[in-house]
Amino acid sequence: MSTSALQEERVPLASRIWISLADASVAILQSLVAAGALTYYFVNIRGLSTAYTGIVWLLFGIWNAVNDPLFGYISDRTKSKLGRRIPYIRYGTPIFIVAFALFWLDVPGVNSQIGLFLQMLLVLFVFDTLYTAIATSLYIMPYEVAISNKARSSIFVWKILFMVFTIVVPLAIEGTIKPEVGDLAGISFFRWFMVIFAVVMGLIIYASTFFYKEKRYTQEDEQFNFFRAFKECFTNRSFVIFEVISFSIMFVQTSLMQGLWYYFDEIDVARTPLYVALAGGIIGGVFLWINRREPWGVKLSTRLFSLIFAIGCFVVVLFGQNTIAATFGFLLFGLGFAGGMYLIPLMNGDVVDMDEHRTGLRREGMYAGVNSFITKPAISIAQWVMLTIMAAFGYDQTLAKGLQSASAETGILLGWVLVPGILLFISFLALHFYPLDGPEWLGIKAKLAEIHKEKERKYLEAQGYKFVE
Repeated sequence: MSTSALQEERVPLASRIWISLADASVAILQSLVAAGALTYYFVNIRGLSTAYTGIVWLLFGIWNAVNDPLFGYISDRTKSKLGRRIPYIRYGTPIFIVAFALFWLDVPGVNSQIGLFLQMLLVLFVFDTLYTAIATSLYIMPYEVAISNKARSSIFVWKILFMVFTIVVPLAIEGTIKPEVGDLAGISFFRWFMVIFAVVMGLIIYASTFFYKEKRYTQEDEQFNFFRAFKECFTNRSFVIFEVISFSIMFVQTSLMQGLWYYFDEIDVARTPLYVALAGGIIGGVFLWINRREPWGVKLSTRLFSLIFAIGCFVVVLFGQNTIAATFGFLLFGLGFAGGMYLIPLMNGDVVDMDEHRTGLRREGMYAGVNSFITKPAISIAQWVMLTIMAAFGYDQTLAKGLQSASAETGILLGWVLVPGILLFISFLALHFYPLDGPEWLGIKAKLAEIHKEKERKYLEAQGYKFVE
């Protein structure tokens, strides 16, 4: 096999789209579970107490802290004809979808507080175990199907485009088919819509595995043992600082999406201008951060979006009962969401690059797992924090929409956006110490690029390609 000149590696358009579409499908289902719908359904529709629900999320957080680095370690060492990641996506998806469906089905005999508690807890454990396997595999897939940075970037562009749906779809469901307390027809429709919707998402995820292939050579790479692999992540200073913003963004996205289900129920504001402002902020933010990332750098851009996001939270917590002020806050939310979608993966890539500079190994799987080890408990904590604050201010889950006390309305605002605002401002301050910036870092990146080119050259030559100077 020969070529007159080695062309830049290219990932087929179908592969780029299917990887990104599957990634978005998994994220949408996870968002519905982690960012509001599940908690609202069990608390307001099924009648599970906020205390029991908070305990579910805290217990779940313990498992969340274990399964991600463990799976990252296992998947890095998986060997199969399909590759290291695809088997988990293809064969894990059916179980993943069944678990999601079991959240919403009214299981016969499960109506007591203990029964509802066990249903939510056990299904959540199964769901998240498969979510970890599938989502982590899709997150890493760009590195498995391509070697060159340019080819990987062509996948990330599509991922960013589809990420918008991970916000829009849960918002659309909340705004159109969210059931009301006591509305039996609405509850039944919502329940079966969620099941059918999950099946459609599952078919997309499963089908996607037939449209991309992994590079088989990665299965032969030597890796650290588990304990050293885990430890080495925390000796990377950039990773430790990165986790401050990574944890904060996970907490904020969970809290904000969950809070919408309660905010629009109890606070008398117009939805349309707020949703328009949020959408405008997301769309404008994507263009802003893509265009300014290079002149400003990833570090400064990330600090700025953290500060903007924090200001949006403080505006809403203080003036969230005023439509005009809330609209401005939602615009800042959109800018913040866009920054998180685009800049956090880029910063994560730099952190992994620094690890390669230090260790000589590419360890995306382990870093993805350890990142989730730290950030996914934020999902549970955010749920617990909001429910606890709401309960402390007198929120009554038995009341129909719009009947909460003024104190409970204040509790919704405080539980929804105060802690996220504080975490984002702390991230803004912490990122001052983030080291991967400036001429020295650019020099390291350039050196790594040359190393990657040489590795790519050797691999392609081993596969029969010949270079013609």
